[in-house]
Amino acid sequence: MISVLLIDDDTALAELLAEFLGQEGFGVTHLADGRRCLEAIAETRAEIVVLDIMMPGISGIEVLRRIRRESSIPVLMLTARGDEVDRISGLDLGADDYLAKPCSPGELAARLRAILRRLGGRMTADAAPLTVGSLIVDRQTRSAHWRGVPLPLTGAEFDLLETLVLNAGRVVSRQELSEQGLGRPLAPYDRAIDVHLSAVRQKLAAISGDAAPIMTVRGKGYQLVAA
Repeated sequence: MISVLLIDDDTALAELLAEFLGQEGFGVTHLADGRRCLEAIAETRAEIVVLDIMMPGISGIEVLRRIRRESSIPVLMLTARGDEVDRISGLDLGADDYLAKPCSPGELAARLRAILRRLGGRMTADAAPLTVGSLIVDRQTRSAHWRGVPLPLTGAEFDLLETLVLNAGRVVSRQELSEQGLGRPLAPYDRAIDVHLSAVRQKLAAISGDAAPIMTVRGKGYQLVAA
């Protein structure tokens, strides 16, 4: 079974999600708050975290910050419907995806599978390193280098950058990026792609000191150019 750590103060919802996810092949450990998040990840050998952002005491944003200081484990946030500030904050801190509450257990299971497929199921026999100008993306090790310097990327950031590299030189729509990079259809008003790619651009620029080779094509999508 796939080990999931669910951090949510809503015990009734957690029991519902745990029961459904158990039927879908997930083993769920529930924490009512995130103070022991790092210990629980190690103890349960969790493969993915589902984290509610709106919690009393220690907030979900702080929990996510603590996780990212120590671990690259994939994290899916549960956010209040329409609360864009928390979503963007979480994505900026390295969350892999988000789902608005109330959510259906079926959609949550689908999102978890999509994240895990991206991280573990995209390897192919010809997955040699990809090179576009000074950018090298190694699909075997899921690592990237820009002008010879390692590029620190989250899982979602790597997947979106990989998608742009595979389509280098052409405009890739946000719909394509969502389907190929995030493993799900693009939802209305979904800002995840824009936030993730903004973070990638900032990391590229921090290394080179000049503009990143990812261009925004207004109304169409994004394009990676050789640089």
